[in-house]
Amino acid sequence: MNYQTKMKLRRWNRKPFIAYALLGITGFMYIVQEVLGGSTNPRVLVLLGAKVNELIVLGDWYRLITPMFLHIGITHLLFNALIIYFLGIQLENIFGHWRFFLLYLFSAIAGNAASFAFNQNISAGASTALFGLFGSTLVLGKLFPSNPQIGAMAKNFSLLIVLNLLFGMFSPNIDMAGHVGGLLGGYLLAYALSAPRAWEKNKQRQLVYTLIYVGVVALLIFIGYSRLIPITQLFN
Repeated sequence: MNYQTKMKLRRWNRKPFIAYALLGITGFMYIVQEVLGGSTNPRVLVLLGAKVNELIVLGDWYRLITPMFLHIGITHLLFNALIIYFLGIQLENIFGHWRFFLLYLFSAIAGNAASFAFNQNISAGASTALFGLFGSTLVLGKLFPSNPQIGAMAKNFSLLIVLNLLFGMFSPNIDMAGHVGGLLGGYLLAYALSAPRAWEKNKQRQLVYTLIYVGVVALLIFIGYSRLIPITQLFN
């Protein structure tokens, strides 16, 4: 491999291509929603993978993942897209591409599992994953204690988290369970994944937080399933 090719690969590797890909997929799915009948159409949301508790119990476990690519209305989409762009790019630079992707994905799973356990309504949106990103910022100050810029970012997002949670408490259409679940998932995952340039590499701590994450998600799924298990008996 020649020098120019190596430099091109290095420049490409510095770009936040995971954040860009998430934005692209999210935008594409919104167009699909509109073509099929509208992003606020319940039939379209269910068809494309929104979180529906009864269908999850009946075997549609992929609905713990797919809701993060769907949005209800253009305002919902634009607000979440802005967060993916501004916060996602920063965190992808800190965590690295694949750690960032895992943080986003498994935060969404934790948030959707919490929604499955405690919210009976149909839900969709990237907010579960985005609150996971918020939750990860609470850990960054501990992973990079000597970096004042990261520390300042962590403090700023702490205030934003509080404001978002307070806003959600007074908005009946917001899935608070999904937000809190994503927030907790992101917090645990930030420790489990750590970051390439973090001051300390503690494999034991990473394992502990990974197991805690798995335990929390399993418990949430058990709660959601146990609350709706009579539904499955209707089809036996």
